[in-house]
Amino acid sequence: MSHPVFIYDTTLRDGAQAENISFSLQDSIQIARLLDDFGVHFIEGGQAESNPKVARFFEEMRKTPLKNAKLATFGMTRRKHTRAEDDTNLATMLSVKTPVVTLVGKTWDLHVTKGLQTTLDENLAMISDSVHYMKSKQREVVYDAEHFFDGYKANPDYALKTLAAAAEAGADWLALCETNGGVLPHEVAEITAIVRKMTTVPIGIHCHNDTGMAAANSLMAVINGATQIQGTINGYGERTGNADLSVIIPSVMLKLKRKCVPLKSLKRITEFSRTIDEIANQAPNPRQPYVGRCAFAHKGGMHVSALQRDQTTYEHIVPDEVGNQRRVLISDLSGRSNIQYKIAERGLESDGDELKKLLSRVKQMESEGYTFEAAEASFDVLAARLRPRYKQPFSLDGFRVIVEKRGHEEPCVSEATVKVNVDGKTILMAGEGDGPVNALDEAVRKALTNVFPQLKDVKLVDYKVRVLDEGAGTAAKVRVLIESGDGQSQWGTVGVSENLIEASWRALVDSLEYKLMKK
Repeated sequence: MSHPVFIYDTTLRDGAQAENISFSLQDSIQIARLLDDFGVHFIEGGQAESNPKVARFFEEMRKTPLKNAKLATFGMTRRKHTRAEDDTNLATMLSVKTPVVTLVGKTWDLHVTKGLQTTLDENLAMISDSVHYMKSKQREVVYDAEHFFDGYKANPDYALKTLAAAAEAGADWLALCETNGGVLPHEVAEITAIVRKMTTVPIGIHCHNDTGMAAANSLMAVINGATQIQGTINGYGERTGNADLSVIIPSVMLKLKRKCVPLKSLKRITEFSRTIDEIANQAPNPRQPYVGRCAFAHKGGMHVSALQRDQTTYEHIVPDEVGNQRRVLISDLSGRSNIQYKIAERGLESDGDELKKLLSRVKQMESEGYTFEAAEASFDVLAARLRPRYKQPFSLDGFRVIVEKRGHEEPCVSEATVKVNVDGKTILMAGEGDGPVNALDEAVRKALTNVFPQLKDVKLVDYKVRVLDEGAGTAAKVRVLIESGDGQSQWGTVGVSENLIEASWRALVDSLEYKLMKK
């Protein structure tokens, strides 16, 4: 029977070493609580000696103990030529009172002689003394063998001696660290299998992603005997990051069929991944396996046609298994199947002639520079407008935009006037704004909200402009993407024109019409 795989999360320590990531004390506490609820087995809180904030974290965490996970602190083995009981780092690790301590020691003889500037025998004593001392204090000890794979390749006998020193001193786990991220999966498999044969102590794996192999290396270690995986949520970490637990956990459970986190947690791992990104103030990676927005996105018409018959034709798992969802994209690569899928997905009906018209219109608009991949609300509006029975809630009779600068040091003033038609009645309204698009937005809202009060809830969330033919200079055609929201959902719309204001207007009109269609 296969052993379960234990997840050791180091988001708060290794993950925090990533560029542009900095966790506040409250962030760290919130992440630890979320990890505990998610079902990981170990949570590494950081190196208490290096940062007073980390010490505060452990102090705060003692007030409300974790329900599922064990909290670990991290630190080096004792210093050279120092007794373990006299080492300040080990004393600090004990002072934070975590049930687990993770000791990192040197495996590579190069690091022993050049980095520590000591003898190989003294390094073995440093490992043994530190592990033995922590075990005498009733701590569960994870021994992290730093640079293990590079060390093994350089001097296999010595690398194995460092593991033996930790094991004989009582270590509960021997974690093989692929610290530089340059070892390939077949090497990890071979070396892990050798370690598995020479010890009865459970083995862990800790990989970095410098060659994009961290997830693959972690899985190869498990296949060859490791039962603990160290990593970070979303792969945060120094340089190119650590092994991504958001990718590894589904692979362990769905591909290797091994017990890991609770099944209910696997079904919400997409939401969990994005929540951690939100706390870390990071934009989610849309192409992240399993949990990314694009992970189950399909564009080619042939793919979508096959999916409608059998989802296994172009999906390796059911998206629901990881809490994600299938998305069919509309583009110039779309076929009839894409259009049919999108119509059915929204619970709408459309006959064959309407589908042909819609597909033809989509391809024509794509050739003009439109894209509906990030503007699905514009696609919905387009599909509605092509139906014979559909009546547009309002139409444009015209608009005028004035931008005025009244002095060298004065800001520009923008004013827009719009004329819209609702049920045969013309409404003329003006608005001011920070810029011409903002003024146009203000004017059209003032014109329509008396008739359609639900438009008051619509807010502009994001506004992007893309120049489509840069060679045309200031006469270039532009594509405007608008992200709108009403507090309950968000939607994207698109407009294209040689005139930036007109392109913005088209995207804006689609956004407001989509809101009215939703009702």
